[in-house]
Amino acid sequence: MDFKLDHDSPVPFHAQIEKYLRDLIQREEYINGDQFLPKETAMSKSLGVSRNTIRQAINKLVHEGIIERKKGVGSKVVQKKISTRLDNWISFTKEMKNKGIEVVDYLMKVSLEKADQEVSKALGVEEGKEVWVLEKVRGDKEAKYLYSVSYFHPRVGITGKENFKRLLYELLEEEHDVVVAVSKEKLKAILPDEKIVKLLDLEDNFPVLKRERLVCDLGDRPVEYNMVYYHTGYFSYDIDIKRDL
Repeated sequence: MDFKLDHDSPVPFHAQIEKYLRDLIQREEYINGDQFLPKETAMSKSLGVSRNTIRQAINKLVHEGIIERKKGVGSKVVQKKISTRLDNWISFTKEMKNKGIEVVDYLMKVSLEKADQEVSKALGVEEGKEVWVLEKVRGDKEAKYLYSVSYFHPRVGITGKENFKRLLYELLEEEHDVVVAVSKEKLKAILPDEKIVKLLDLEDNFPVLKRERLVCDLGDRPVEYNMVYYHTGYFSYDIDIKRDL
């Protein structure tokens, strides 16, 4: 260990150890939760204090949600995740802004593609019909959070020249007089294909969360068929379910 207790300091041993741990977990090998912290027994012997003193320091960080303790394995940094809600329809950009996170667009691609069977069924268009497709890979400055692909109904009037860096549904309303009202969604965990693995910098066999969304206008007509693949290392969903009384 590259740390020694200051026996002349008025600061209690457990507080000194806590400070050391807070500095330690900022190192690259620990910050992403890839490596376990030194074991309590090893720290106890190295520093010449009881395991209870070590545990007191670790417990402070556990209670703050900074590290997690796995019985029989050890302690490591909690992998931070973006938590979003299923019962609140809000744009990804706005949601991240509310959390103080600056959104980075790693990929923004617009193209014309022929609707396959799945897209045809979702949008209610003839299979093989050309539709505009918007692909995005988004995250923050440190990591990629999601890959999104949207297929638009020809009725919307997308030209491919729009500024898709804007909030999508504001753009549709202001430039194409399309007001979206309903989002019909499905959610499931899947193993991604090679394209998604590459786009999100995933390890092989790393599961992602797939959200399938059909967005409709005020007349319940399909506007957008959207699929989002979330990196589960950075993203989670929350939902409150109320019991009928």
